[in-house]
Amino acid sequence: MSDSRQNQGQGQGLRGPGMSGGPGRFAAMGDKAKNFKGTMKQLVIYLKPYSVTIIFVWALAIISTIFTIVGPRIMGMVTDELVAGVARHFTGTGVIDFQKIASILFMLLGFYIISALCAWLQSFIMASVSMKVTYALRDNISNKIHQLPFSYFDTVTHGEVLSRLTNDVDTVTQTLNMSLTQIITSICSVVGIVCIMFSVSWMLTILTLLFLSLSILAITLIVRQSQKFFRAQQRCLGKVNGHIEEMFSSHLVVKAFSGEEESLKTFDGHNAELYRAAWKANFLSGILMPITAFVGNLTYVAVCVFGGIFAVRGMITIGGIQAFLQYVRSFNHPITNIANISNILQQTAAAAERVFEFLAVPEELPDPVNAKPAPSPDSPVIFDHVRFGYDAAKPVIRGFSADIEPGQKIAIVGPTGAGKTTIVKLLMRFYEVNGGSISIGSTNIKDFTRHDLRKLFGMVLQDTWLFSGTIADNIRYSNPNAPQEKVEEAVKAAQVDHFVRTLPGGYNMILNEESDNISAGQKQLLTIARVILADPGMLILDEATSSVDTRTERLIQTAMDNLMKGRTSFIIAHRLSTIREADLILVLRDGDIVEQGTHKDLLERKGFYAELYNSQFAGQTI
Repeated sequence: MSDSRQNQGQGQGLRGPGMSGGPGRFAAMGDKAKNFKGTMKQLVIYLKPYSVTIIFVWALAIISTIFTIVGPRIMGMVTDELVAGVARHFTGTGVIDFQKIASILFMLLGFYIISALCAWLQSFIMASVSMKVTYALRDNISNKIHQLPFSYFDTVTHGEVLSRLTNDVDTVTQTLNMSLTQIITSICSVVGIVCIMFSVSWMLTILTLLFLSLSILAITLIVRQSQKFFRAQQRCLGKVNGHIEEMFSSHLVVKAFSGEEESLKTFDGHNAELYRAAWKANFLSGILMPITAFVGNLTYVAVCVFGGIFAVRGMITIGGIQAFLQYVRSFNHPITNIANISNILQQTAAAAERVFEFLAVPEELPDPVNAKPAPSPDSPVIFDHVRFGYDAAKPVIRGFSADIEPGQKIAIVGPTGAGKTTIVKLLMRFYEVNGGSISIGSTNIKDFTRHDLRKLFGMVLQDTWLFSGTIADNIRYSNPNAPQEKVEEAVKAAQVDHFVRTLPGGYNMILNEESDNISAGQKQLLTIARVILADPGMLILDEATSSVDTRTERLIQTAMDNLMKGRTSFIIAHRLSTIREADLILVLRDGDIVEQGTHKDLLERKGFYAELYNSQFAGQTI
């Protein structure tokens, strides 16, 4: 299989949400979705297969919360029993009933154990659900990437797609894993605590709610102010990270042109802007808890004062005051949680919206239902008045026509922007023609599946691509089942065997992520070996020797000449010395063939090709 081999996900539909087997930029604090309700409805579709499980998790959360919030009330019962026992002891009417107190404490311990078990079980189950939903989202995005037309990636950066696959999905995952249970837990806590507080003392409860309104007002005002600064912080962070990445990837150029001072100046500007936004955001966020704690302390003091008065008047027991004070202490926590969760849901909707926008992008045209059998490599290739433009209003190919006979070596030459590489992309159906047709044999290439069409070709591009792994695995990428001896034969044919054997580890040497532990020319040689191993029916060479020196180019040319024997080959070249032996040279200019013929014929015509050639080889003997 060649470098242009069909992606595994090609032609497959997206997997349904929740199927097993089968987080744009990171969602900034305060980011809001354009369509919150619509996005959440789409997210619910992914959760629908687990609706029973989620209901069960919520039931566990309710049970856990109930058993937790009754704890202070039961402790109040213990206190009341102790006070009553002490009173009986001093009046001589009885003693402290330690057995009753012990039974109450054992009941409380049982409640806390049940609460802990329910909390553990709900976390375990929700982790499984969130991971399955995450798997489905990432699986759908991965499949979607393989089904998108190449034109989509002309307008969207790879980093943006990667961010949707990682950051945005991670944001959704964290919400599913934590917030779904926290929502029900916090609501149950608030309702349960208020109900119990009313059962203890309705007057103290009203007093507490009055102070609570101050806390809620403070939280609302601070969150509204902090949101804009958190958004600014994320934007500034993006600028800083982008600048650092750009400078790091272009470090050699920065050094070569002494651009360090300008780079530092730009970085300092972005960093200062980030500092101002981050300071304000984190300051406002940081004072949230002190303010709520202050209001909570005021509430605590008020309850102590009025609770003491009510206790003296016999309106509340000492155990009731103790329980009430514990509830006051714990009341702010679920309220703050609810405020945070509402903000988190906005972030989640923003992240999920970007994911669903990506999944809704129109896909490339599907393969025909009744596709023709795979084309034969011994068939002619016919371009019939092909028209194409990346932008329909700006055509690149205006009326390209050519008949390529089986086994011919076809060279495509012309100035930059003439449409040379575009012709090959159309042949591989990376893009669809706007007009005219391309046929192999008597069959339009649209009647083949993309997999069958692309498997016919072996492709060596000007931009090399090697992944992190051994040299042998990189070469074997085109033919995963090839034995080691076949790999070595391909490497020898590419004139690179000696170089590989001199490396530490030889064929088992690990190439790093950027493959920069070998030279650009060596990478090109390895990609050529990869195509040789694929043994394709037709060849496409796009500036295949552009990164090698003259001596290596001659060796490669010999190897490629042997490889191209009997195969239809398309050679895109700027270095015209590599295509002198071509059977047919197509000279492109502004998307049209202006000349065609052999190297010798075209020179004798003294036309456009002769101008191109002489501009490269002026003064050299032909």
